[in-house]
Amino acid sequence: MASSSGTKDEVGPPRTMSRRMTRAPTLIVDQSDGSAPDSELVPSSLASIAPILRVANEIEKDNPRVAYLCRFHAFEKAHRMDPTSNGRGIRQFKTYLLHRLEREEEETKPILAKNDPREIQKYYQIFYEKNIREGQYTKKPEEMAKIYQIATVLYDVLRTVVPQSKIDEQTQRYAKDVEEKKEQYEHYNILPLYAVGVKPAIMELPEIKAALRAIRNVENLPVFQMPEGKERTVNDILEWLALRFGFQKGNVANQREHLILLLANMDVRNKNLQDYELLDNHTVQKLMDKIFKNYQSWCKYLHFTQNLECPWGDRRQQSQLLYIGLYLLIWGEASNIRFMPECICYIYHRMAHEMYGTVFGNVEHVIGGAYQTAAQGDESFLRDVVTPIYEVLRKEARRNKSGKASHSEWRNYDDLNEYFWTKRCLKLGWPLDRKADFFVHSDVIKPENKGNNQAVGKRKPKTNFVELRTFWHLFRSFDRMWIFFIMALQAMIIIAWHQRLTSNVLFDEDVVRSVLSIFITAAILNFLRAVLDIVLSFNAWRSLKFTQILRYLLKFAIAAFWLVVMPVTYSRSIQNPSGIMRFFNNLGADWQSQSLYNYCIAIYLIPNMLAALLFLFPFLRRSLERSNWRIINMLMWWSQPKLYVGRGMHEDMFSLLKYTLFWITLLISKLAFSYYVEIMPLIEPTQTIMNLTVSSYDWHEFFPNVTHNIAVVIAIWAPVVLVYFTDTQIWYAIFSTVIGGIYGAFSHLGEIRTLGMLRARFESVPSAFSKRLVPYSKEEAKQHQWDDTWERINIAKFSQMWNEFILSMRNEDLISHREKNLLLMPYSSSDVSVVQWPPFLLASKIPIALDMAKDFREKEDADLFKKIKNDDFMYFAIIECYETLRDLLLDLLLDDGDKKIIWQICEEVESSIQRRRFLRDFKMSGLPLLSDKLDKFLDLLMADYEDAQLYRSQVINMLQDIIEIIIQDVMNNGHEVLEKTHSLHHDEKREQKFERVKIDLLQSGSWMEKVVRLHLLLTVKESAINVPMNLEARRRITFFANSLFMIMPSAPKVRNMLSFSVLTPYYKEPVLYSTEELNKENEDGISTLFYLQKIYPDEWNNYLERITVPKHGSDNKDRSELDRQWVDPKHGSDNKDRSELDRQSVDPKHGSANKDRSELDRQWVSYRGQTLARTVRGMMYYRETLELQCFLDFADDNAIFGGYRAIDINHRDYRILKEKAQALADMKFTYVVSCQVYGVQKKSSDAQDRSCYVNILNLMLKYPSLRVAYIDEREETIDGKTEKVYYSVLVKGGEKLDEEIYRIRLPGPPTEIGEGKPENQNHAIIFTRGEALQTIDMNQDNYFEEAFKMRNVLEELLKTHHGQRMPTILGLREHIFTGSVSSLAWFMSNQETSFVTIGQRILANPLRVRFHYGHPDIFDRIFHLTRGGMSKASKTINLSEDIFSGYNSTLRRGYVTHHEYIQVGKGRDVGMNQISLFEAKVANGNGEQTLSRDVYRLGRQFDFYRMLSFYFTTVGFYFSSMVTVLTVYVFLYGRVYMVLSGLEKRILDDPSIHQSKVLEEALATQSFFQLGLLLVLPMVMEIGLERGFRSAIGDFIVMQLQLASVFFTFQLGTKAHYYGRTLLHGGSKYRATGRGFVVFHAKFGDNYRMYSRSHFVKGLELFMMLIVYEVYGHSYRSSSLYFFITFSMWFLVASWLFAPFVFNPSGFEWQKTVDDWTDWKRWMGNRGGIGISPDKSWESWWNEEQEHLKYTNLRGRVLEIALSLRFFIYQYGIVYQLKISHGSKNILVYGLSWFVMATVLLVLKMVSMGRRKFGTDFQLMFRILKALLFLGFVSVMTVLFVVCGLVVSDIFAAILAFMPTGWALILIAQACRPCLKGIGIWDSVRELSRAYEAIMGLVIFTPVVVLSWFPFVSEFQARLLFNQAFSRGLQISMILAGKKDKPSST
Repeated sequence: MASSSGTKDEVGPPRTMSRRMTRAPTLIVDQSDGSAPDSELVPSSLASIAPILRVANEIEKDNPRVAYLCRFHAFEKAHRMDPTSNGRGIRQFKTYLLHRLEREEEETKPILAKNDPREIQKYYQIFYEKNIREGQYTKKPEEMAKIYQIATVLYDVLRTVVPQSKIDEQTQRYAKDVEEKKEQYEHYNILPLYAVGVKPAIMELPEIKAALRAIRNVENLPVFQMPEGKERTVNDILEWLALRFGFQKGNVANQREHLILLLANMDVRNKNLQDYELLDNHTVQKLMDKIFKNYQSWCKYLHFTQNLECPWGDRRQQSQLLYIGLYLLIWGEASNIRFMPECICYIYHRMAHEMYGTVFGNVEHVIGGAYQTAAQGDESFLRDVVTPIYEVLRKEARRNKSGKASHSEWRNYDDLNEYFWTKRCLKLGWPLDRKADFFVHSDVIKPENKGNNQAVGKRKPKTNFVELRTFWHLFRSFDRMWIFFIMALQAMIIIAWHQRLTSNVLFDEDVVRSVLSIFITAAILNFLRAVLDIVLSFNAWRSLKFTQILRYLLKFAIAAFWLVVMPVTYSRSIQNPSGIMRFFNNLGADWQSQSLYNYCIAIYLIPNMLAALLFLFPFLRRSLERSNWRIINMLMWWSQPKLYVGRGMHEDMFSLLKYTLFWITLLISKLAFSYYVEIMPLIEPTQTIMNLTVSSYDWHEFFPNVTHNIAVVIAIWAPVVLVYFTDTQIWYAIFSTVIGGIYGAFSHLGEIRTLGMLRARFESVPSAFSKRLVPYSKEEAKQHQWDDTWERINIAKFSQMWNEFILSMRNEDLISHREKNLLLMPYSSSDVSVVQWPPFLLASKIPIALDMAKDFREKEDADLFKKIKNDDFMYFAIIECYETLRDLLLDLLLDDGDKKIIWQICEEVESSIQRRRFLRDFKMSGLPLLSDKLDKFLDLLMADYEDAQLYRSQVINMLQDIIEIIIQDVMNNGHEVLEKTHSLHHDEKREQKFERVKIDLLQSGSWMEKVVRLHLLLTVKESAINVPMNLEARRRITFFANSLFMIMPSAPKVRNMLSFSVLTPYYKEPVLYSTEELNKENEDGISTLFYLQKIYPDEWNNYLERITVPKHGSDNKDRSELDRQWVDPKHGSDNKDRSELDRQSVDPKHGSANKDRSELDRQWVSYRGQTLARTVRGMMYYRETLELQCFLDFADDNAIFGGYRAIDINHRDYRILKEKAQALADMKFTYVVSCQVYGVQKKSSDAQDRSCYVNILNLMLKYPSLRVAYIDEREETIDGKTEKVYYSVLVKGGEKLDEEIYRIRLPGPPTEIGEGKPENQNHAIIFTRGEALQTIDMNQDNYFEEAFKMRNVLEELLKTHHGQRMPTILGLREHIFTGSVSSLAWFMSNQETSFVTIGQRILANPLRVRFHYGHPDIFDRIFHLTRGGMSKASKTINLSEDIFSGYNSTLRRGYVTHHEYIQVGKGRDVGMNQISLFEAKVANGNGEQTLSRDVYRLGRQFDFYRMLSFYFTTVGFYFSSMVTVLTVYVFLYGRVYMVLSGLEKRILDDPSIHQSKVLEEALATQSFFQLGLLLVLPMVMEIGLERGFRSAIGDFIVMQLQLASVFFTFQLGTKAHYYGRTLLHGGSKYRATGRGFVVFHAKFGDNYRMYSRSHFVKGLELFMMLIVYEVYGHSYRSSSLYFFITFSMWFLVASWLFAPFVFNPSGFEWQKTVDDWTDWKRWMGNRGGIGISPDKSWESWWNEEQEHLKYTNLRGRVLEIALSLRFFIYQYGIVYQLKISHGSKNILVYGLSWFVMATVLLVLKMVSMGRRKFGTDFQLMFRILKALLFLGFVSVMTVLFVVCGLVVSDIFAAILAFMPTGWALILIAQACRPCLKGIGIWDSVRELSRAYEAIMGLVIFTPVVVLSWFPFVSEFQARLLFNQAFSRGLQISMILAGKKDKPSST
C-alpha cells in the first residue's frame, strides 16, 4: 500500500488502525446503482476531503493508480481530522473507504513508472503540460478552473507520497506556477473576472470593462499592514473594505460581481457605445441614490447626520463606490438581519463613519503618504456585529415555542427592527456594547427547561405594537368604518321610525334632533377606540416614548370628556325629557342655551373638518406627514403616531377621485338598499310587537316583566343587523365586477379570443409585433414608414419569433408535426412577391379558387380577379403557388431549352393577364387535372427512395406529364410556345424534352421547405381552420396575438433593458416524477401515467410522434423541416439551454434509441404536474428569448432573412454574434433556485431525498445558467469542541457534478427564527442579480411567447406615475393550468383566475390597494433589498408571508401596479382535501394578518375610502364570511328561542299582526353569500370578457350542474372556522397541501378527521336547530321567501355534511364504502398514546384537535365556555314541551331533567367501569350488572309510560333535548382540561366524547351507505366529478371500476 512518505518499507496505514477499522459494522451507501460518487457522500465534518475524492474520480479512467493514491491521501487526512471516528457517519465512511483502498491496492499498478512516487510525479508533469501549458490559450475559463483545482489537489497528494527532497525541480516549477495562477481560475458565477487566455465574450463588453475599471481604482486608499510586517496590496475597493472590516471572502466575491453587473447594466442604458471607456458619474450617483434612499430617510427621521460625504473631484466616484460597496457587503453577510432594514442602516451608519475616518482622516499632510492600518480577520464582521444581533433574534424565537406562545410574549423581527426607529439605538455604541439593554437577556435557560429549550425570565417589552389575540383588532384598525356604519344604521332606524308618523320626515325638527343623537354614539365609539388603544398596546408601554404615552392618555381624557358632554348637552335640547334623559337634563340644568348641543357638535367635528380639507389636498397631507421638521411634527403629533413607516401614503388627486367616486356610489346603493329592504319593512312589525303584552309562556320565564318584548325584538333584529354589516361585501362584488369588466374592455382584453378572430386580424399581427416588441427609435420608424424592405424585415423578424413560439409548443407536445408545419412561417419572402403567411391561414384557398375558376362562366377577366381579390389570403396563396411552382421547376431543370419553355409559359400567363385575355387564352377546365398531377409530383419529391435511377425516371415522367397538361389541357395556344422554343434551339442534338433534372436538390433543406409548403397550400382542405386542435395551444396563440394590441411600453434593445433575476424557493416538493410514481397504481388500478394519457390524449399522441424516429416514406413530409430545425448549431452541444432531452428525442439522427424511453415518459408527465422541472424549464425561456432578441437586435438583414436557426455558426461574424447574445443573456438574466435542503439531500440515505438531489443536479447540468443556493450544515471543531456551522452556498452545474461558487458562513441556523419559506428566500437573495426580481413559486410555469414580453414589462419600473413615483411591485396575471384535472380543479381554477385578473385589476386601479399575493410579481429589487426583502418572516404572524411584502412596500411609499398583457402559468390544488387545506392556510393567514401591525397601520393611515377598499379585499372578506355563518346561527337561535318560549305563537295569534314576510326579505340577500354566488359574479364577467358571454353563461350553467354552489358553500365553512379559531385561540401553521394528481379515493376516516370540527359538528348543530324549528314552530309557512331562507340553510347543512363525499372519487362505490367503515371502526377503537399518530387512533386525534386550547389564554377559555352555553337552550326549551310535563311551567321540571341527565351519565360510567373492572376476570359479574341495569331501565320506562303519561314522541324529543347538553358538557370539560385531570374524571370525558363521535360518524355515514346501494349513483358521481376530463375522452367511470385496458398504457 502506498505511504505518506513514499518509501518502500513503510507501506499503508499502521496495521493496528487497519485492523481496528475493518471491524466497523456498517458501510456507507452502496454505489452499485450509480446514485452518487463517494465524493458527494462525505460526512459534513470531513468536507475538506471531498475535493480530493472528486479529483480521484475525475482521473480514474486516465490513471487508476494515481486515483488510488488520491483516495489514500483522503483517507489519511480523514483519520487525522477525526482519529476516534466520533463524528456523525465518519466510522461508516472510513470503513467504506478502507475497503475500497484494500481492493484497489491489489487491482491497480503504476503505469508510467515503477513506483508510486515516480508515477505521481510523472502523471503530474504530463497533466500540467497537456492541460495547463497548452490549455490556457484554448480552453474556456470554467474548464481551466477545474484543471487548476485538479492540479492543486494532485500536488497536495504528491507531497504526501514523495518526500520533499525527492520532488524534482520541474515538478516544483510547475507547482509554483499553478500556485501563482490558481486564483485567476476559480469557479465563477457569471463573470470570470481574473480569466486570462481565452476571454469569454462577457468580459469583452465595454460596460463590464468600465465597471471593472471603476471598482479597481484603489489609488489614495490607505495601505494595510499584515501581521508578518508586509504591506498588503489590494485589487479593488471591495477587497480593501474586506481587509478594513473583516468581511468573508465568499461575500466579497459575491458582492463584487453583484456591484459590477449593477453598474454595467445601469451605465450602458441609452449610452453611446463609441468611445466607451469610463463609468459615468451619473450612473454611480443614481445607484447611490437608490441604495441609500431608505438610509437617508432614516437619518432625516432620527435627525442624524448622513454618513455619505463624498469629496468633489477625482475621488468622488471612488468614495461613492466605497459607500455602495460597504452597504452591499453588510447586506450580503447580514443573514437574518436582512429582515431588519433599519438595523442594517444603523450598522452601515456606524461603519461608514469609521470608513470615512480611515480614508480621509489619516493622511499625513507633510509627506502626503497615509498611515498604515491593521487588517481585520476574515470573519470578524460576522463574529462582532452579525452574531450578537442574531443571538438576540434566536433567544426571542425560542420564547415563541414553535408558534404556540402568544405573540405578546416574545419580540418578533418587527419589534427588534423598530428598536432602531428611535435614538435609543445609539446606546448600542460601536463596537457593539454587549452590555447594552438590547443584548442583555434575562432568559437564561434553567436546568429543568433545557429539554424543551424554553426561555424563562422577565421579558422585554414589545415595540410600538402588541399582537394580542382578539376580535377587537378589527374595530381598532378600521374604527372609522365601523363608526360610519353604526352611525348610519342609527340614523336610518330613527328616520324609518318617524317615517310612519310624518310624511316630510327629513325636515321635521324632532326627527333632525333625534338623528343628531348619532354624535353621542360617535362619542361612545371614540371612547371605546381610546380605551382599546391603551389596553391593546399596554405590553409595549415600556418601549414607547413619553410623548406617545401622553398622546394615548390625552386621547382617552378627551374621549371621556365628550362621552359626558354629549349626552348632557343633548338632554338639554329635549323638551319634557323622561327616564335617563331627565338625569342628564338635570346635570346640565344651569346651561340655559337650547343650542348648546349644536355648538358641541360643531366643536366635536372640527378635527373631522380639517381631515376632510386635507383629504381634498392629498399632496399637502403627504408633505406634512413626510416632513421631519420638528414644528410640523408637533402639529401632526395629535393626528398620527410618530412612526417611521406609513407616513404620506396618500395618492394623487386623480386616483383619489376615482376610488372616492367608486365608494360613494357603492355606499349610496348599499345604504339605500339597507334602508328600503332591511330596515324600513321591520319598523312596523317591531312597533306592533313592542306594544303587545304577552302574559303566558311555554316555559318557565325568568323575566316575565320585561317590557316591550325586547327579547323578540332582539331575535328579529340581530340577524338583520349582521346582514347590514356584511352586505357591503356583496355590493363590493357587484361593483368590482362591473368596473373590472369595463376596465378590462378598455384594456383590449378578449378582442382576439377565437381562431376565427385570429385569422381575421393576422395580417396586422406582424406590424403590431414590430410596434410593441421590436425596439425601434421613433426616428427610424418615421423614416421607414412606407419602405417595402423595412416592412419585409419586420415580417421576417416576426416570423423568427413566431416560428420559435410554434416550435416551443411542438416541444411541449401541444401540437403535432402536421400542425407545426401549418403554423410555421417562412423567414424570407424575398423569392416571392407577396407575404408568405402561415399555411393555416391559406388552407383550402387554392382548392376553392380552382373550383371558382373551373365553374366560372363569364368571359371577363376582371370579374374573376375581383372575386379572387375579395379574399386577400386567396390572392396571396395563388400568387405564392404560381411563383413557387415556377421557381421549383426552373431549379429542377438542367437544360436551358427546358427552362426557356417554362419561361415562355410564364410570359404567356403574365402577358395574357396584362392584356385581360386570360380567360380566352387559358382553359379553366384543365386546372383540376393539373392540380391533381402537381399533388402527386410533390408527393414524389417528398418521398424517400432507394434506387436513384428509378426515382429519377419517375420524376422525369411526372414532370413531362405536368408540362403536357399545361400545354395541351390548359393553354389554348400551347403548341405555339413549343414551336417557338424549337425554332430557337433547332441546332441542338435531338433528345426528349425535360429529361435532365437536378436530383441533388432534394438534399437542400431550403428547397425542400418550399416543396413542403407548396404541397400544403395545394392539398390542405377545410380541416386547417381548426389548427391547432389543442385547447391550450389555441389559448396561448390567441392570448399572445391579443396582447400585441394591448397597451404596453415599447421594447428597449436587450443591451438597454433592465437586468433581472428569478428566485424560486424549494423545499422537498417533486422535482421530476420517478418511474415508480408514474406507474404506481391506486386502489382502482389507475396509474398517474395512464390517467394523464386519458386527460391529455392529443398531447400523448403528439409526444409519441415526437419521440418516434420517422420511418422511410412514412412521415417524410416533415423531413426537411426537421433537418432545418435540428441540424442547426444554435442548438449544438455548447448551448444546453434548450431541453437537451426534448431536442435529441426529435432529432432523426439521434432517434430515441440513445435515450431511455422511461426518462422521456418521466419528463412528459412531470411537465404536466406541479414540479420543479416544469418551473425551471419555463423560467429558462427567459434566457432563450433574450438570445433570440439579441439576434434580432444585432444581426444584419441577410442573417434575418436567412433565419435564426439557419445561420452558419462557423462563419466568424455569426459565431461572435452568438457569443455576444449569450453574454448579454448572462448579464441580463439570472435564475436562482433556493433548494434549502439540497446539501442534506445530497448526503441522505433516503431514496426520495437522493432522487431529489439527482434530479436537481441534472437540471443544473441541463441548464448551465441555473444556480442553486442551499444551506449547508457542517460539523467543525472549534476550540476542541465539535459545533454545527451553517453556510449559504451557491452552486452551478459542472461537467458531471455541481461546482461550488460562493460559500458564506452564517451566524447560526437561519430557518430556526422565522417562517420557513421567507427564510429560505432570504438566504438565497444575496445570490440574485439585477435591478428587478421576479418571485416564482415552484408550482408555476412560463411560456416562450410570454417570456418574449419580459423586457417590455421591466420598462414599467422606469415609468413615473403621477409625479415622481415609480412602481415598486409589478403585478402580473396568471393562467391556472390545473383546471382540466377534475371539476373541483376547474372550480378552483376559475375562482383563482377571476382573482388574478378582474380581482387584481380593480385592486390596482382604481382602488389602489393591490399588494403581493405570492404570484409572479416583479419587485424593484434594490428598493426591496434595502427595506427588508421580498417577504416578512416573523413566526406565525407572517404565515401569509407574501402579502406582507406588499403591505411593507405600500407602508414604505411603494407603488404597486397590475399588468395583463403578460401571463405566467400557475398550478393550483386539485382535490377536495388539498383545496380545503389551502383555504384553511389562507384563512389562518388572514386571521394572523388581522392581529398584525401592518394591517393596523394601513387601516389607520389610509384615507377613509382607500381604507374601505383595503378592508373588504383582505381581512374583511374573511370576517364577512364568518359573520355570514354567524347570521345563520343568530337567526336560527332567535327562532328556536321564539318557538320554544311560545312567543312566536302568541305574537302570530295576535290579530294586529299580519302574516309578515319582512324578516325573510331582509335576510334574502344573505343567502347569495351562503350559496357562494358572490364568487361566481367576477368569474362570469372575466370569462365573458375573454371568451365571450355565451361561453360564460354556458360555463356558469355547467358549474351549477356540477354542484359548484355546494363546493363554494362548503369552502365558506372552511374560511369561517379557521379564521375565527385563529383569532380566538391561534394555532395557525403552514399546511402542506401536496401538489399531486388526485386520482385516489379519500377514506371516510380521513374526511372525518379533516372536517369533523370545521363542518360536521356545525352542520349537525344547524340540522338540529332546523328540526326543532320545524317541529315546534307555527311560523308563516306559506311565505315563498321563508322557503328560500330555510332552503338556503338546509342547503348549507347538506353541503357541510356531504360535500366531502360527493367530491370524493369512488365516494359511493359499495366496496369502498365497506372498506371505509371497517377502517373507521378500527380507528375509533384504537387506544392512543405517545408516538401513535392521529390517523391511527381516535384518542390521539382527539388530543391533537384540542391542541389550540392547551396554548390559548384565559380569555380564550372563558369565550369557549361562554359559546358552549348555547347548547343548554335545547334542554331548557324542549322539556317543557314534553307531554309528560303536563303543561307545567315550574322550574322543578327543568331541575328534574338534570336529574335524568345525571342518571344517564352515571349509568354509562358504571357500565364503562364495570367493563374495565370485571370485564376480564369476573365476566359473570359483569353480565349480572348489565342485566340488572337493563331490568332497571325497562322498569323505569314502564312506570313512566303507564303512570306518568310518557309518549313515544317524548323519547325522540328527549334525545333532541339531551344530546346537545352532553356535547356542551364535553366542550366545557375540554376548556377546563387541567382542572378535570386533577380531579381524575378526564377519562370519563374522553369516553363520553368517543360515544358522541361514534354517533356523529354513524349519522353522517348512513346516507353514504344508502346511496352506495344504488350503482347508478356512483356512475353519476364519476361523471359529475370528472366532467372536464370526460369531454377530453377520459372514461373515468370505467377506470374507477378497475376495468383498465392495460395495453393502452403501453
